Amino acid sequence: MGKLVTQDDIVAIVRDLQRKGKTVVTTNGCYDILHVGHVRYLQKTKEVADVSVVMLNSDASVKKIKGENRPINTELDRAEILCALSCVDYVVIFDEKSPCGLLDRIKPDFHTKGADYTLDTLPKEEKDVILKNHINVKFIEFVQGKSTTSTIEKMKHS
Repeated sequence: MGKLVTQDDIVAIVRDLQRKGKTVVTTNGCYDILHVGHVRYLQKTKEVADVSVVMLNSDASVKKIKGENRPINTELDRAEILCALSCVDYVVIFDEKSPCGLLDRIKPDFHTKGADYTLDTLPKEEKDVILKNHINVKFIEFVQGKSTTSTIEKMKHS
């Protein structure tokens, strides 16, 4: 089995890891055009626990969030790129706008979010899942000026 796994597989993998005393951290995102901000964020996420799981928005999910012209890269291309990173142990794709259903199934020890959030400003559904499952949240600083949107805008004007 590679790093790209199904939702059912990741739940079983995480349960097995936790039974063996390993800690698991999740994070989520579109990771459309991977840039240094993504890489640094994922490296810091990996530092939080023994095993890191990236919950990746599917193409349909990205369209719901970012609009019809996104994503630039397909979900399988984005997943393959993430799987190539040493700081990512597993990638699992989800179709919903929010990772809450999958997060509720995985029940990681930790979950990371960008530091533009606080526990109070997380979407209510996400905060409820985190509190219900006693998941520790770590907020990670972004690299200023690095985003997929800014990369796309720069490309439009070059």
